[in-house]
Amino acid sequence: MARSSAVELTLPVDSDRDHIQGPVDAPVTLVEYGDYECPYCGQAYPIVKEVQEELGDDLRFVFRNFPLGDMHPHARRAAEAAEAAATQGEEAFWEMHDYLYEHQDALDDDHLVEYADEVGLDVEQFEGELAERTNEERVQEDFLSGARSGVNGTPTFFIDGERYDGEWSAERLTTALRERL
Repeated sequence: MARSSAVELTLPVDSDRDHIQGPVDAPVTLVEYGDYECPYCGQAYPIVKEVQEELGDDLRFVFRNFPLGDMHPHARRAAEAAEAAATQGEEAFWEMHDYLYEHQDALDDDHLVEYADEVGLDVEQFEGELAERTNEERVQEDFLSGARSGVNGTPTFFIDGERYDGEWSAERLTTALRERL
């Protein structure tokens, strides 16, 4: 059966650039373009966690920012907050990433600073980066890479560089990933 031309990831995963959970050399890679204020991303968040648990070391998960500012007024700022956390370590990024999804109904600046404190960041450094918009360019880079890859909504997933347009239930996503193994 002939395959239709698939939409592919234009910016390859790079362990020096991307936020990665799981082994960098895992046999299958799942990339998510997400928006911290998007309710659908909020629904996908525990599904991705379940898929990660199910596949373990066979999965490399990558998160990239795709804030839909027109619909979600706090999304860009939340993405900058996650990137500000990343400057304090990759583990700090993931802790903030999780915290933002678990509290996505309150993403104003005051709450972002509170969350930084909750996850143990250097709050003064964090506030400085937010005030200076230090991570705005990084968020924009992610966004543009998604746009070039055909992302037009969130969440959008790519499996081994090819866009996944199937249902994103844990069962379906796990099955699609296992098919690549």
